[in-house]
Amino acid sequence: MTAATGIEAARLNPSDPVSAERFIRANTKLLSPPLVPEIRLHLAEESLPIWQKTEEELGEINVPPPYWAFAWAGGQALARFILDNPSLVAGRSILDLGTGSGLQAIAAAKAGARQILAADIDRLALAACRLNFDVNAVSVATTADDLLVAPLSERFDVILVGDLFYERQLADRVLALIETAERQGSLVLIGDPQRNYFPKSRFIAAARYEVPVTRELEDAEIKRTAVWRTPAPCA
Repeated sequence: MTAATGIEAARLNPSDPVSAERFIRANTKLLSPPLVPEIRLHLAEESLPIWQKTEEELGEINVPPPYWAFAWAGGQALARFILDNPSLVAGRSILDLGTGSGLQAIAAAKAGARQILAADIDRLALAACRLNFDVNAVSVATTADDLLVAPLSERFDVILVGDLFYERQLADRVLALIETAERQGSLVLIGDPQRNYFPKSRFIAAARYEVPVTRELEDAEIKRTAVWRTPAPCA
């Protein structure tokens, strides 16, 4: 199976690591996100069929929207912030919520995090993560459990949230998890260009970036993006 022949999903089984990894390799290229050149990921680009398929067309061949195949603005900004401020994660336990490509988790690993859990309900995303972790020579645990269904059973020192405020229901569930994490004393870092359901007044801007993106994904070639954090927990 090659990218040149289009997306051949008949043999794709996201639960089978071999099948999933074969699909990912055929429909992506190893690229570095513009804002984080020190990290390489399996990403889609304009010349590849997976980019050209609509969400509806992907659904017809039983492939979920490939959010994992793109380095979104919020994720790039958050990864850049972590690499430039390693003391925030070094030696700490990290949850990368809705990890997608695993970009933020990789940045945390490179910055010296003690333990990292990358969570995503899309098993194809987790397969992409495993490939990306190998490429970047980092060790990160993964889970397909939906951590937004019930309150967190485990406390993490830092929770990373990259670009998850694009749908109302999802945003509400993410915010509920963040509130639980705050009560547990976790630091929450969010990379987001203020998408439709981002509660700007709820967080503090820690850094701002101009992230190179593509008009095929965004409404501009440069996306103004910020890294946001929760207020410092009370002593």
